[in-house]
Amino acid sequence: MRRLGQSGARFGRFGGRRSGTALGRLPSARALAAAVLTLPAALSATGCGGPADAATSGGITVMTWAPIGTGGADRPGMTALAEAIGRRVNAEGGLSGHRLNVITCNEHDTAAGADACTRQAVDAGAVAVVGSSSQYGDSIFPVLQNEGIPYIGGYGLSAAEFKSPNSYPVNGGTPALLAGSGRQLIAEGCRSVAVVRPDTRAGDVMIGYLARALAPAGIRPTDIRAPEQSTDYGPAAEQAIGTDQPHHCVTAALAADPTQTFVDAYRRRKPAHTRLSSVIGSFQQSVVDATGGSSGPLGDAYAASWYPAESSKVWDGLRDTARRYAVGDTGIDPSDPGVQTTWVAYRVFLETAKRLGPEIGSRKLIEALDTQGPLDTGGATPPLSWRLSDLLASVDTPRLVNTSVTFQAVRDGQFTDQQRGFTDVRWVLTGATP
Repeated sequence: MRRLGQSGARFGRFGGRRSGTALGRLPSARALAAAVLTLPAALSATGCGGPADAATSGGITVMTWAPIGTGGADRPGMTALAEAIGRRVNAEGGLSGHRLNVITCNEHDTAAGADACTRQAVDAGAVAVVGSSSQYGDSIFPVLQNEGIPYIGGYGLSAAEFKSPNSYPVNGGTPALLAGSGRQLIAEGCRSVAVVRPDTRAGDVMIGYLARALAPAGIRPTDIRAPEQSTDYGPAAEQAIGTDQPHHCVTAALAADPTQTFVDAYRRRKPAHTRLSSVIGSFQQSVVDATGGSSGPLGDAYAASWYPAESSKVWDGLRDTARRYAVGDTGIDPSDPGVQTTWVAYRVFLETAKRLGPEIGSRKLIEALDTQGPLDTGGATPPLSWRLSDLLASVDTPRLVNTSVTFQAVRDGQFTDQQRGFTDVRWVLTGATP
């Protein structure tokens, strides 16, 4: 693995297994009725005419890609949600009188797959790549930059997503999550922290963000290097738990499948005092369910996230769109941060395209995204803008604009928000004094 500063380097493969229920917990009939009335404006008022108008006025093409059928990196819900959004937009009149053509691609979690998806987007005349997931920035961004195609709302696996002038990230990537995790642990009264993280160069960077966040409380985390992939994290769990003292906390900074393996090892040791934490994406609702819910080792765990908890009304529109416009067993899980990222990314794209009016093109989108004022994402993130004054003063992540996170905890087997609103960790990411 290469360093974060290189364009194709990974920030970490935070991914999640599919939930046993495709849509997670469905809202009540009253909530669904309300969702229809409170959908994001970009998804409910994009058109100038009815469905017939949208079908006959020419099309605007966008691309969404993600790995499917590859194992732990899979995110089929991202492409499935993109297709559902396209159906909804067209059913409600299209995009400024145009039909919205959403094409999707299986990225296969390979450089060749990422290159093939990128070439398909170019050949199809896509005006943007929206809400996608890939760790292969080296394969993606040279082509997108050459063709003048914006990449809106990538999941954040590649350092290039936070460097390329054609990238418009909607979240703060792994750096923001780890910075947020450190601040959350301080707020929850942790007096000592052990971090289990990959023994890789990317892992070396991870520990830096967490340590910087913990420093104001005088906490120096115990750094426990572990294999990036392993079937036995027993030694790491033993070392992390240590003497199991009160106010001791353990952060698992591993990818989704390794985190669940680590949690199994942690559970077998039955710590009485140590509290477990991680970041959303490394574990999420499906992992809590799979490890015993409220009675399992994640029954009182902490997590930092980019977005509000899945139970928030912020996601009513996502749930309603999936329920009404998805086709088949899609794997759209509203608690999955990849699915949530796709939802936010399409909100940004549709709102920007609506501001442009009928003349929508890739270069016009880039110009608008670079100059327009903040975009409302319906409460999923703070308002987003990529003007020069909004960009992070950082060599590693100069395209990062959203430096806010949420704090969540497992209560009665479900992830819930610990506080209203967002916590800004910009000072941690820039190395400034709090």
